[in-house]
Amino acid sequence: MSSLPPYHVSAYNTAKASENKIHDDATAKRFGFRGGLVGGVHVYAYMTHLPVQRWGRAWLERGTGDCRFSKPVYEGDIAEITAEEDAEGLELKVTSQSILCATGRAALSPAVARVSPADFQAATPPVHDARTPADERSLPVGRWLGMNPLRVDAAYHAQDLQDTRETDPLYAREGIVHPGTILRCCNWVLSHNVVLPAWMHVGSTVQNLGIARIGDTLGARARVTQNYEHKGHKFVEVDVLVLANNEDPLARVTHIAIYRPRQLAEAA
Repeated sequence: MSSLPPYHVSAYNTAKASENKIHDDATAKRFGFRGGLVGGVHVYAYMTHLPVQRWGRAWLERGTGDCRFSKPVYEGDIAEITAEEDAEGLELKVTSQSILCATGRAALSPAVARVSPADFQAATPPVHDARTPADERSLPVGRWLGMNPLRVDAAYHAQDLQDTRETDPLYAREGIVHPGTILRCCNWVLSHNVVLPAWMHVGSTVQNLGIARIGDTLGARARVTQNYEHKGHKFVEVDVLVLANNEDPLARVTHIAIYRPRQLAEAA
C-alpha cells in the first residue's frame, strides 16, 4: 500500500440558515451534538480532492466513490483527509479533532459506465408549497422524485468552490462543476419534495458518468428503494441519476439519509 499526502480543510458550515435545522447550532445541541453539522455533501466534497489528485479529470468522468459518515465535522475544525492506495483504489478517511468522522473508497473504472436517462422516469417538478412531511406515506418505496433544476452560472460556480474550500485549480480553470455539487442534487430530490425539519445524510455510493460545466443546468431523477427504521431512526434510500441539461448523465448514486432522527420522535 502507498499513501498520498494528507489534505487539510478548515470545515465550513454553509447551511446554518437552511430549512434543515441539523445545521443550526441550537437545534443540533438539543440533539446532543456540539453545534451545527457540516453537511455530508461538503465532507464528501473534501474527500474527492485526493481521488482527483491521483487520477485527474478521468476520475470525474468515470471514477467511483463511496462515503459513510459516522461522526460530525464542525465548522472551523480542521478536517484531515487521508488516502491509502491498494490494488482496488484508495481507502479514504476523514479525521477531525482526532476523531474518525467519515470513511470511504474511490477507484477509477476502466471505462465510462452506460446509464440511459430513459431508465429513470422523469418526475413532475416539485411544488414547494405542496410538500408534505417526510414519512412512510410521502416516501413510499417505488415513488419517483425530481428536483427543481439548477443552472450553474459563473457566480454560483465561484461561490461553490469557495464554500468547499477546494484548492485544485482544475475546477476554476476548466469551469467544471464540483462533485460535491453533483451529490447535493441527491439531497434536493428529497428536500424539494417533502418537508424535512432536521435530517442527516449518512452515506452515498457514487458512479461518476460525466462532467458538467458552467452554463449547464443540473437536474435529477430518483426512485425510493428503501424506507425503514433502525435504532429509532427512520431511513430512506434513493437510486438517483443526476443529469446535465436533462439528457447527459453525470452520476448514478445510491443515497442514504435519516429523514426522521429518533430525537424528533422522542420530542413529539
